[in-house]
Amino acid sequence: MTKRLNLKDVAALVGVSEMTASRALRGAPDVSQKTRLKVEEAARSIGYVPNRIAGSLASRSVNLVAVVVPSLNSYVFPEVLSGLSAVLKPTELKPVVGVSSYDLAEEESVIREMLSWRPSGLVVAGLEHTDTTRSMLRNAACPVVEVMDTDGDPVGHCVGVSHLQAGRDMAHQMVARGYRKIAFIGTKMPQDFRAVKRFDGFCEGLAAQGLEIRDQELISGESSIQVGRTLTEALLARSPDVDCIYYSSDVMSVGGYMHCLAAGISIPDQLALAGFNNLQILEGLPIGLATTDARRRDIGRRAAEIILRDQQLPDDAPRDWVIENMQSRVALGQSL
Repeated sequence: MTKRLNLKDVAALVGVSEMTASRALRGAPDVSQKTRLKVEEAARSIGYVPNRIAGSLASRSVNLVAVVVPSLNSYVFPEVLSGLSAVLKPTELKPVVGVSSYDLAEEESVIREMLSWRPSGLVVAGLEHTDTTRSMLRNAACPVVEVMDTDGDPVGHCVGVSHLQAGRDMAHQMVARGYRKIAFIGTKMPQDFRAVKRFDGFCEGLAAQGLEIRDQELISGESSIQVGRTLTEALLARSPDVDCIYYSSDVMSVGGYMHCLAAGISIPDQLALAGFNNLQILEGLPIGLATTDARRRDIGRRAAEIILRDQQLPDDAPRDWVIENMQSRVALGQSL
């Protein structure tokens, strides 16, 4: 097991006393700016996180599981939280949420603050982090689980789906049903690494069958039904021969469906639609939209189970790292 970092390690790097290092990290006025900056840089370089639990509680954890997600603006991450909360409910542990807004620097700041309170576990969405964040996760004094994605280099425990494979699978299904003039509409590109991977996998899947994307709309803004409707209208005005559209999310595909209803476009006779996530928002629509079940609730439950398991291990016990691909499932619906 990796040695836990402490204030002594930071002080040794700078060549100051632990007291000076502690005062520098607290922003004490009697520490020079030059020394403070050196101490802060040393702490960042090794992933040290100050302990904000004072006095006799300093060596203990609080009964909180930190959960860091990029957004709470859709059903996606709340469902992960729902699965995690269901497993933690019989225990003393409670989840507390931080939002990174798809910004790696903000994620680093949120994780540093959360770890400073010595949580009993940390769940973070995604595998892409700054070098400092990876150091903090690697040296955290609690179980850490990266969730939602398995395409990359996890720090330790990892539970999610392969977004590359999800994209390939959807391409295969579309081509198998006879679609050839296929377009893609995506949001949060390129900030949403998982959406980018699905797009890459989708393009790979088409290329494997001798096809390429006919047209695309990629924007950096948020997903919404209105945005999906607007982008679908713009793409079809530019490429009216498109016979199938793959969206980065179900929210966007619902917007595309709304445009088709207003424009009198028959689904799937004239145009096929597919999204991603198998969101609740699809329920109750006049037709079932094709989508991919990303197993979000299952991912949350499994992350909680791993944290509870690791909590029972002695501090010096070797970790049996869990790398688990939940395997996403395509749900075809009537729109494909």
